Amino acid sequence: MENASLISIRDIKKSYINEEVETKVLHGISFDIQEGEFVAIMGPSGSGKSTLMHILGFLDRPTSGSYSFRGKDVSKFSDDELAEMRSSEVGFVFQAFFLLPRTTVYENVMLPLVYTKFPSDKKDKMVRQAIEAVQLSHRVNHTSNQLSGGEKQRVAMARAIVNQPSVVFADEPTGNLDSKSGQQVMLQLQELNEAGRTIILVTHEKYTAEHAKRIIYVRDGLITSDTTVNARHDAHDGELLK
Repeated sequence: MENASLISIRDIKKSYINEEVETKVLHGISFDIQEGEFVAIMGPSGSGKSTLMHILGFLDRPTSGSYSFRGKDVSKFSDDELAEMRSSEVGFVFQAFFLLPRTTVYENVMLPLVYTKFPSDKKDKMVRQAIEAVQLSHRVNHTSNQLSGGEKQRVAMARAIVNQPSVVFADEPTGNLDSKSGQQVMLQLQELNEAGRTIILVTHEKYTAEHAKRIIYVRDGLITSDTTVNARHDAHDGELLK
């Protein structure tokens, strides 16, 4: 039996107006994403892929077109409803990590839970489970300035999944890392996906995109290809950074 798509977008267009000059970024994009997929949105700088991610992640609104998330029409949501969706349904991993300096791994991962209504023991369990999921339990009391770049990005991943979101968005997650650390971060994202999480990766790097199961290629605001990746790197081929 076919399930409804987690994400369904139809003819999404996005324009920005600055000093009465209209810049068209997305020209009519349509696709579905199922729960549990690992999708890479790939394209060169200026292709519109980051704009598309911002719309999918409830950070921006399309100019026209429809966006359905779990069958709900997101296009009609108020700003407060979008904020609620951001806090409950999605997690973000960015190129720049955005960790608090001189703050422990535990405290950084706790951040998304600070204003939630969960009891403190529940929050503690959620934080420790998220840190364990990215294999950093041995670093739980280390401060962010004591971590390598790869470890910082894995803390950012733990923070992204601590709320147990439906989707994790990773925007150029290896952009600030050397190739070895970048590979380890991609293997970690792959393991999170194999544990059942939906991952949407935005990248311009082919070797990064190939860790996904599906690659949507965007150029000049349009989808030029949408393909399934046959050969994937085995998440257990390389040892994760300890």
